[in-house]
Order: sequence, then structure tokens, then C-alpha cells
Amino acid sequence: MPALSPTMTQGNIGKWNKKPGDSLQPGDVIVEVETDKAQMDFEAQEEGFIAKVLLSEGEKDVPVNTPIAVLVESEDLVSAFENFTVADAGGAPAAQSPSQPTPASTSTTTTTTTTTSSTTSAPASSSSSRVIASPLAKNIANQKGIPLGQIQGTGPNGRIIKADVEAYQPPAASVAAPTPVASSEAAYEDIPISNIRKVIASRLTQSKSTVPHYYLTSEIKMDKLLKLRELLNKEANGAYKLSVNDFVIKATSKALIDVPEMNSAWQDTFIRQFKAADIAVAVATETGLITPIVTSADSKGLSTISSNVKDLAARAKLNKLAPHEYQGGTFTISNMGMFGVTSFSAIVNPPHAGILAVGSTTEKLVLDETSEKGFKAEKVMNVTLSADHRVVDGAVGAKWLQKFRGYLENPLTLLL
Repeated sequence: MPALSPTMTQGNIGKWNKKPGDSLQPGDVIVEVETDKAQMDFEAQEEGFIAKVLLSEGEKDVPVNTPIAVLVESEDLVSAFENFTVADAGGAPAAQSPSQPTPASTSTTTTTTTTTSSTTSAPASSSSSRVIASPLAKNIANQKGIPLGQIQGTGPNGRIIKADVEAYQPPAASVAAPTPVASSEAAYEDIPISNIRKVIASRLTQSKSTVPHYYLTSEIKMDKLLKLRELLNKEANGAYKLSVNDFVIKATSKALIDVPEMNSAWQDTFIRQFKAADIAVAVATETGLITPIVTSADSKGLSTISSNVKDLAARAKLNKLAPHEYQGGTFTISNMGMFGVTSFSAIVNPPHAGILAVGSTTEKLVLDETSEKGFKAEKVMNVTLSADHRVVDGAVGAKWLQKFRGYLENPLTLLL
């Protein structure tokens, strides 16, 4: 199992795009792997042939460096691995014997292989209290409530494999009559947790538990910005189409340069202050939340930011982002205005010092002495800054929010 991101410790096996006997060229996608961040492709690094797939599609929580396949240099070596198993590669507990070498000694593979003796291990059905089973078999048995101790393993050294669990037939007495469990099972569904969801849960729990949040909310007048946006889009003749979020990203980045204390990160023993504003934009995907990054947004024009965001968001939803495109950043924006949410508070994304929660634009009646009616309608947008008090004090957060509001209420300053 390759480490496809710096924080990856385990992964799930997705679709195998190559089968035993297929040739490999550098860049060929061998298998799809679900990491702690996204669904990613594991590509071949050199020419060769795939001799054996050791772990099937759907295997979950496979630790990094666990053998998952065998690659060889020449096609005539493929047949030597026909009966090769993950146990032979050192992926399962078994007694070791130095006397009998395996075919792995004549190949270049993606795994570190060891020699296994099948004569010194007891089958899973023996009197030993230790049951040997593959991770996938254990997972399926756990989901179906099947006791592994009642299954006769047919894998190497009596190891219980997926097929053994699926072929298991419970004793007749155990299915004598229906129980109340059946009705409770129909009332809900247990959904497996993906690696991405596990990481989201862990990081957000850590943030709320260890980061001292404070919140500042501001109401921003949007009439001038909306008129400028309409004018720019009209003049673009289809070359680009700016969104309110593009203006928000630009204003955020310029305010970070104006108030560099906010463009910082907590590093336990020091505070790191960044010179460029790299804006992480929260994007909802089917597998969970991910934050692709618009790098150096402070030095980019609105049309470039718009193009970057559209490209990153589209590839994020297809799980096609490279690690450097969603890791890092200096500040986060979460915009839920398109869902009709008027205001909310977001959780700080460590080690960033802050995250801006952006609501929808609504119409509001305000007093106007120059109007015959004595009032007028204004378009306003609520934003809430969540900040890490270890990095920035309340006054600094208020200063940054004031700068941000100034850019949006006077949008021509974003074009300078």
C-alpha cells in the first residue's frame, strides 16, 4: 500500500485497473486507492508486468507498506506467482522457514516477500483460541454477526478468507424462529465510515477541543459589488463569469496582506506568518469536505481566481486533485450562501488562524431620509469570522474584518 499523501497511514483498495499478466508502462493506473484525503490513482513507476493481485477490491484500512500486488520485470515470470498469496508476502501471521525460497527471489516486486511454511501453523478450526482471518473476512463476518470460530478456513495455513465467510451456513437451531432484531435492522442502516470521513471527524474534533475559538460577525452592503459584477460579466462576452465568491476570495486575500497577523498559523512553539495569501475554499463532495487552494490569490485578478476555483472544484468532486492542491493554505473560506443559509459559524481549520463563513445575500429595509417613503431596500450579506485566539486577539480579528468589509463595499479597489 503506497503512501499517497504525507498524512496517510492506511488506505482502502478501490478498483483494480490491471489484472495479472497485463503489461505496465510508467504512468499506467494500477489501482484506485482511497486515502485519508481523497480517491487517488496509484500509477506504475517503471515498465513491467503485474504478476499477482494480493488484495481484492473493497479491502479496507490496509496499512501503508502492506503488500497489495506483485510486479515483475518480464512476462515469463508471471506464471511463477500463480499461487502466491499475501501470506507468502508477509502480509499474514504465519511461521517462517528459511529453508525454502519463494519465486519472489527472482523478481522485482512492489512488496517485500518472505518464505512461509504451511506445516507449522494450526488451522483456524483447531483447539487454539487464535482465529486467523483476512481483514476483509473479519469485516464481513462482523457486519453479518458471524462468529469466526465456527468457520473452517480454506486459505493458507487454515486462514479464513472472504469466500469462507460468504459460504458459511449457520446451525439449524440458530435460525429456528425470528427475533425482534429483524425488525430493528429494518429500521436503520449502518453506513461504513470512509477514510476521508474519519479524518474530517478527527480534525474537527481536535479543532473544537484544542483551538480557543472566538467569533466576529459583520453585515456587508452588497449593492455596489453586485452592480460591478453584472457590468464585468456583461463586458466579458462569455470569456468568464464572475461569482460573488470570486470577489470574496479576492477581498479576503487583500485583507490578509493588509493585516498579516491574520495570515498566520499556530506551530506550537512559534507563530508562522505567511507573505502570500493562499486561500483554501471548502468544497462539498460525495465523500466529504475538501479544501482546494487558490495559491497567491492576492496577486491574481478576479477572472483568474474564477477560473482557478471552477477548475479545482470540478476536479475535487471527481477526486482528481493532487495532494499539493488541497494541503496547506493560509486561510479558509466556507460559503453556504448558495444554499440559502444567511449566516453560520465555521470551525477553524488548523493550523490556519481563521476561517470565514459566508452567508447568502438578502434584501433589507433601512432608514433613508432622502426617500419619500423614509426608507429604502439594500442588499446585504452576513459573514462570520472564526479565529484562533492563540494566534490573533479580538482586536486584530476586528481590524481584519473591517478591511475585508471595506473591499467588498468599495469593490473598485479590488481592481487596482
